[in-house]
Amino acid sequence: MTDPWLYPLLVLAGIVAGALNVIAGGGSFLTLPILIFMGLPASVANGTNRVGIFFQNVGAVWGFHRNRLMDWKSILWAALPASLGAVAGTVLALSIGDAAFRKVLAFLMIAVTLWTLWDPLGTKGEESRERGVRLPVLAFGFFLTGIYGGFVQAGVGFLVLAATTMAGLDLVRGNAVKVLSILAFTVVSLAIFVSQGKVLWLPGLVLAVGTFVGGQLGVRFTVLKGHAWVKRVVTATIVVFAVKLWVTG
Repeated sequence: MTDPWLYPLLVLAGIVAGALNVIAGGGSFLTLPILIFMGLPASVANGTNRVGIFFQNVGAVWGFHRNRLMDWKSILWAALPASLGAVAGTVLALSIGDAAFRKVLAFLMIAVTLWTLWDPLGTKGEESRERGVRLPVLAFGFFLTGIYGGFVQAGVGFLVLAATTMAGLDLVRGNAVKVLSILAFTVVSLAIFVSQGKVLWLPGLVLAVGTFVGGQLGVRFTVLKGHAWVKRVVTATIVVFAVKLWVTG
């Protein structure tokens, strides 16, 4: 990563990814391949990407809190179980080789995108508002989501939004819970990657400049535009990534 032009590209990619991640998800579908293209081994790209995710969600949590949309109680039923799951997911990601990780990454990107396309906005969540979803079940769902997020960040936002919809939250408040839970398990996951020497700080911090700015834009659009607009963006994002992954897969 010695070419100077690569860093402005990384900032730009971070802005786009940060906005996408806060509004919907899937931003790491963009940044992970770029980091690998820049010459980072897959495991190092996976770890370095978490630096941008961390700063993006620090800013996003602050933004949602400033707009009085943050549900801090969700630390117990969302962030905590997701963080526990992230430990297992991160250890798994570090235990496989780069070649295997690339193959698993490609498969998971397609699988998650197809799953979210099948039920992208959690229509079952409308039923859950009437039935109610038990907190232990919801917490277990976040634990599984944390395992996925610890293994590979890409697409985890879609899974979290599905869980928050099942909890009966609209997409605005669901996004607030999403950024808080992702911030929590990213701290855990990033610490493990750092301890294993799988993070390059210069590209990570350059990426973080973009993701922080993009995250602030994502919060602003989410708060100003509301649930209906976010719903359209989530759907469009899912369709775009599904088409992209099928074409390039």
